[in-house]
Amino acid sequence: MSRTYKILLIDDEQSILDMLALQLQSEGYKVYTAANADQGLEKLSCEPDMILLDINMAGMNGLDLCVKIRGFVVCPILFLTARITEQDKVNGLLAGGDDYITKPFSMDELLARMTAHLRREERYHTKTQGRFSEEMMIDYGKRKIYIKGSPVELSNKEFEIIKLLSRNAGQVFDKERIYEHIWGFNAEGDCSVIKEHIRKIRIKFAEYTDKTYIDTVWGVGYRWKN
Repeated sequence: MSRTYKILLIDDEQSILDMLALQLQSEGYKVYTAANADQGLEKLSCEPDMILLDINMAGMNGLDLCVKIRGFVVCPILFLTARITEQDKVNGLLAGGDDYITKPFSMDELLARMTAHLRREERYHTKTQGRFSEEMMIDYGKRKIYIKGSPVELSNKEFEIIKLLSRNAGQVFDKERIYEHIWGFNAEGDCSVIKEHIRKIRIKFAEYTDKTYIDTVWGVGYRWKN
C-alpha cells in the first residue's frame, strides 16, 4: 500500500472484531473498532478510509446505520453479514453500501475487495473531513453543521469557534485564547465578544436539540463535550 489506510470495523461480535483487527493490522492497516452503532458513530471522527459493517447488530442495525451516515461519509462501506438472500444484498446496496461479503468469508477475498475499493476511492473521490455524534455532523471541509439532518445556519466566526472547540473536545479554552485563535493577535477589539457568540450558537443549537454541546467552565472558559 502507498499509505496507511484507516479501517473502521463495526460488529457486535467481539471475536469477529478481534480476529479482523489482528489480520488487518498485520496487513499494515490502522484499525478502529466499535461494538455497536453508537460506538461506530463516535469512531467516525477518525475519518476512516473504509468501513466494514455488520448488518445483524442489536439496537440500530447496520442497514439503518449506513443510511444515517451515508449522506456525510464518502468512503466505501462493505457489509459483513451472515445474511445471504438476494433481497438482503439489494437492501444493503440500496442503503448505501458498496459491497457485500457473507460470513464465513475468506480473508484473501476480503483483502482483495478492500484493495479494489480503496484504489477506486483514491482515483475518484476526495474524502470529507468531519466529526460525528448521535445527532450532529460537522463537515469541516464544507463548513456545514447538521443536527438531526437539518442544516444549522452559522456565521463565519460562529463556525470557527465550533471548529476550534469540537476539534479539541474536552479541552478548556479561555475567552482570550479563543479570540486570539480566531481573530488573530493583532485584531482590534476584545475577547468579550466570545461570550455573545457562544450565546448565539447555543440559541441556534437549541432550535434542533436539547443536548448541550458547549460547556461553560465557570471562571475558566468553554469546552466541547465529548
